[in-house]
Amino acid sequence: MTRGISIFLISLITTSCGNLGKTKILKLGHGLDTSHPVHLAMLFMAESLEKKSAGKMKLEIYPAGQLGQERECLELLQIGSLAMTKVSAQIMENFAPDFQVFGLPYIFRDREHAFRVFDGPVGERLLNEGRKFWLLGLTFYDAGSRSFYTKDKPIFKPDDLRSLKIRVMPSTTAMNTVRAFGGSPTPIPWGELYTALQQGVVDGAENNSPSFYFSHHYEVCKFYSLNEHTIIPDVLLISTHVWDRLSESEKKWVSEAAEESAVYERKLWHDSEIKCLEEVRKAGVEIIYPDKAPFADKTQKVYDDYRENQSISELIRLIRETR
Repeated sequence: MTRGISIFLISLITTSCGNLGKTKILKLGHGLDTSHPVHLAMLFMAESLEKKSAGKMKLEIYPAGQLGQERECLELLQIGSLAMTKVSAQIMENFAPDFQVFGLPYIFRDREHAFRVFDGPVGERLLNEGRKFWLLGLTFYDAGSRSFYTKDKPIFKPDDLRSLKIRVMPSTTAMNTVRAFGGSPTPIPWGELYTALQQGVVDGAENNSPSFYFSHHYEVCKFYSLNEHTIIPDVLLISTHVWDRLSESEKKWVSEAAEESAVYERKLWHDSEIKCLEEVRKAGVEIIYPDKAPFADKTQKVYDDYRENQSISELIRLIRETR
């Protein structure tokens, strides 16, 4: 982190939930581009919160990694120096282990099944799972399906990944999934990935189409294989240090604004996926639609690792029973 950012973070200490006159200000930091649908949904949430509270509450948003990337923002929430952030559910594995279930490959039958799980009892259970780590989930944002993109070699079947170095998030399930396909998982911070791809530190990565497009990774990677091995949501979080200081009315305003922003974000995401795929295709990326069955068949060993884990096994059962 640069010295300038460090100084700014120090200034945030004890001001993550500041007051300006009679207005309570919540600070939200995230690592996404300002064109990203999640950021646009946060702007929607900010407007909604101000209206619901009649100007008594405002949301200040610091995008594009101004306050650090996902893990750094999470750590700021844990000490109460930042009010809110957005992270991938896969990053949450390192703080609340039951989130691993959302990173399991092909755990969801389709996007509709995933939404029913996120919005149902399993989702509610996981949103509260991080409380003991000072992280309370407010809602889930759609983050699409994650698929592989590569520099020099198209991926048509799992064996095409053999020995390729694939960037993953620092997540046990992500690393085990890539290993199951024969690849070599390589955790690299998101902000460093473009350079790592350019310099050949990794041969490719895996992510959704908006992230592939907005990150400009398509300038380096010319093959995008839509095997859709995982459907992992983003989680909107608030520090419990901040949450516990809010009045019941303030909690209601924040919760409602967050839930409404999730509905809005899912519409934006759907449109963004279509647009981003078209844009990367125009830029010369070959879009590949492989048979997903061979990929799914390879992932059974990932599930075998959780047979003795009662909590994860129960969540797997509940997800599969969700209709």
